[in-house]
Amino acid sequence: MQAIRPTGVENLLGEEELIVSKTDLKGRITYANDVFLRMAKYPWKQLMGAPHSLIRHPDMPRCVFKLLWDTLQAKQEIFAYVVNLAGDGSHYWVFAHVTPTLDDHGNIIGYHSNRRRPDPAPVERIKPIYKALCAEEARHANAKDGMRASFEMMVGLLKQNGVGYDEFVLSL
Repeated sequence: MQAIRPTGVENLLGEEELIVSKTDLKGRITYANDVFLRMAKYPWKQLMGAPHSLIRHPDMPRCVFKLLWDTLQAKQEIFAYVVNLAGDGSHYWVFAHVTPTLDDHGNIIGYHSNRRRPDPAPVERIKPIYKALCAEEARHANAKDGMRASFEMMVGLLKQNGVGYDEFVLSL
């Protein structure tokens, strides 16, 4: 499959729209509502079973996804501003709420995500931070080293401001 190149065209979720998706333990899509299909611009058959990272935009720092996965593995919810890449190269910003799905014994059996249209002001505040994190990632030849360095940069920024990630995101 050929990599999709961002076009710079932004699509906006409707004010009352909600994107819903579910994934298995490996992050493969097991459910996507019609809003997700429309915004992602992929047919249902292509999305089902595909890794959720299919819609990862190159302007989205990998370290944010590391934090997301670390948080979910700890059986906690996470909120994040995310820019996604649609199948036609356009993009769309979301305010995501991601939670682990637990069975009756407290074991993680999958993940559930609700995404809504974010207010524009926090998105404008997060863009330069994401740009700096992506630049840090790009400075390293090895992707894992880049993610580790940008993660340390993000943690340092949070410590410098005396807040945790959740507090930071919810304060934007």
